[in-house]
Formats: sequence, C-alpha cells, structure tokens
Amino acid sequence: MTSRFNQYRIMWLFVFFDLPTQSKQEVKAATKFRTLLLKDGFTMFQFSIYLRHCSSRENASVHEQRVKRALPKYGKIGILKVTDKQFGMMEIFHGTKEVLPPSPVQQLEFF
Repeated sequence: MTSRFNQYRIMWLFVFFDLPTQSKQEVKAATKFRTLLLKDGFTMFQFSIYLRHCSSRENASVHEQRVKRALPKYGKIGILKVTDKQFGMMEIFHGTKEVLPPSPVQQLEFF
C-alpha cells in the first residue's frame, strides 16, 4: 500500500528517444514530437533527452499519458520517472568540469 507521503512525492519525468529522420515525413514526425514535449513543459537535457519537473506522481502520470498519446509511428522512446532525491544525486559533467543539475522550475498550480 502506498502511503500518502509517497503518493504526492515530487517527481522528475525523463523522455528518451531515438527517432528516424531519413525522409521528410520522419523529420516532420520527430519535430512534431519534440515540439509537443516543449509545449508540455519539458526541457531539453540533451538532444534526445527531455525532462520535466512534476509536483506529484499523479501529475507525472498525466504528462506520461500525453507523451504516450503522441508517440511517433517509428523509433524508440523511453520514459523514466525518478524522485526529486534521486535526481539530486545525479552527477553531470561538461568535459571534465562538474556542473550542478538544473533547478526545478517554479510552477503555479490551481486546485
């Protein structure tokens, strides 16, 4: 049974993808998918990795379902949910210099 605390834990949602871009139709589908991610509040972490800060598991599930509805016909897509604590343990390097992970975006929520 999930406790109330775990149910509302802050989450990070990662979307990893490798989409074909050999034809004009494939490029259009890949661009449409990336645009959808950006419009849904995702930020590009690397070219084919986008991430989004979510206020709860339920909120993460809403965005996960939006991504699933927009899946292109071809290519590989992965979705990963991690807690804020797990995300904070990530080590990021640019060359040999360590950098801090991106800070959460302040979101306004209406209930």
